[in-house]
Amino acid sequence: MSGGGTETPVGSETAQGGGSKKRDSLGNAGSAHLIIKDLGEIHSRLLDHRPVIQGETRYFVKEFEEKRGLREMRVLENLKNMVHETNEHTLPKCRETMQDNLSQVLQRLQAANDSVYRLQQREQERKKIHNDHLIASEKQHLLQWEDFMKEQPSKRAEVDEEHRKAMERLKEQYAEMEKDLAKFSAF
Repeated sequence: MSGGGTETPVGSETAQGGGSKKRDSLGNAGSAHLIIKDLGEIHSRLLDHRPVIQGETRYFVKEFEEKRGLREMRVLENLKNMVHETNEHTLPKCRETMQDNLSQVLQRLQAANDSVYRLQQREQERKKIHNDHLIASEKQHLLQWEDFMKEQPSKRAEVDEEHRKAMERLKEQYAEMEKDLAKFSAF
């Protein structure tokens, strides 16, 4: 059971090839050393798992780093290819397209800007005409109001005169009715 060591019988007779029987005793220093050595090996094989775990850990780390390194290398290579393709193909195409279409866009923007400016001018002119019309209409209404207010005292006087005349007629009518009533009450 000892790894690499020679096994020697403990507490028994030695091999029969020597002719004399020799007994090993526990008091012998050489055999005690061998027993301790065997016990240490048995103990390390059965109970001490650190070397196995360390070996497994080293293997796992090595595999993980290699796979991770390869994965990162693939990602970096893909990025490099993408950047190269972008620089070589996509950017020049975009630049050409932009230069071709930018002048057309600028012309359209200028035309739209001019149209908006003309519309603003028309709107301002329309507002000015409308405001002038409103001011003229307001002035006319003020003049009409002033004329109306000037006519009011005379119209009021006319209405008051008509009212006075109507009151006099009613008084006369009631006076006549009282006279007629007084004639009939005598009966």
